[in-house]
Amino acid sequence: MKSKQMALCGLLTALAVVLMILAGAVGIGTFAGPVLAMAALLPVLEEYGPKAAALTYAAAAILALLLVPEPELAMVYAAFGWYPILRPRLNRWLPSRPLRVLVKLALCTAVILLLYGVLLRLLGMTADLLGASKLFNLTLLMMGVVIFLLTDRALERLEVLWHRKLRKRFFR
Repeated sequence: MKSKQMALCGLLTALAVVLMILAGAVGIGTFAGPVLAMAALLPVLEEYGPKAAALTYAAAAILALLLVPEPELAMVYAAFGWYPILRPRLNRWLPSRPLRVLVKLALCTAVILLLYGVLLRLLGMTADLLGASKLFNLTLLMMGVVIFLLTDRALERLEVLWHRKLRKRFFR
C-alpha cells in the first residue's frame, strides 16, 4: 500500500511541476499555474491525508523553485500551495461562513503582502513599485484577493468532483 501511495504522490508532484512549467512557458499567468498545481495535488490530500499532502506540496514547491523558469510563478506556488491542506481545517474550525470568509481574506492579504515584500526585496524593485500609485497597488492587491476567493471556490468544486466522479475511475 505504501508503494501505491508513494507512486501517486510522486506522479502528482511531477504533474504539478509540469503544469507550472507549462504555465510559465505558455504565459497563461502567474496565478493560473499555481492554481492548477494545487488542483493536481488534491487527490493526495483526499486519499492519504494532510501529512502526505504536505510532503507532496513541499516537494513540488522545491522542484518549482529549481525548475520553473518564471521565479514569480514558483514563489506564488510556494506561498499559496499549502492552502488546500489548511482549507478543510478552516471549514471545520469556523462554522460561520462570514467568519470563515473574513479569516481567509485576512490570511490571503497577509500572504500576498509578505510574498511581494520578499519578491520586491529579492529582485531589487522596491523603489519602482513603492513609488507607483497607491491606488494601483491597492487594485493589484484586491485582484489577488479576488483570485484567491475564486481559487477557494474552485478547490471546493474540484473536491466534490473528485468524490463524485473521478475517484471511482482511479480507485476501484
